[in-house]
Amino acid sequence: MDVQGLDWLLVPLQQLVSWGAAGAMVFGGVVPYIPQYRDIRRTQNAEGFSTYVCLVLLVANILRILFWFGRHFESPLLWQSIVMIITMLLMLKLCTEVRVANELNVKRRFFTASRWCSCGQVVTPSRWHTSC
Repeated sequence: MDVQGLDWLLVPLQQLVSWGAAGAMVFGGVVPYIPQYRDIRRTQNAEGFSTYVCLVLLVANILRILFWFGRHFESPLLWQSIVMIITMLLMLKLCTEVRVANELNVKRRFFTASRWCSCGQVVTPSRWHTSC
């Protein structure tokens, strides 16, 4: 059996592998952020996630897109940048929502836990038994 007889199988297989590799390039950078997103959303705690990483990746991918206008490169890399920018914006949105909600809860707890002293000062729970 010669190679010419297998062209009907090799050409579609090569195209399929090429599309699979392009898809892995486009979405491969986003995959590690899926468990982080789910964990932050589930626990409502974004303390372990650095927003500076999002900033660096946003700048890098925006620069890559701007470079593409000057000198075109492969389209999967362009799509990777677009998908990564969308992912970083979603991560930043979630982190800011969680951090703002946590800060508001802390302020509410502090306000409800404090008492006013007869002299007009706020007395925190650690100083309840002391006089003004």
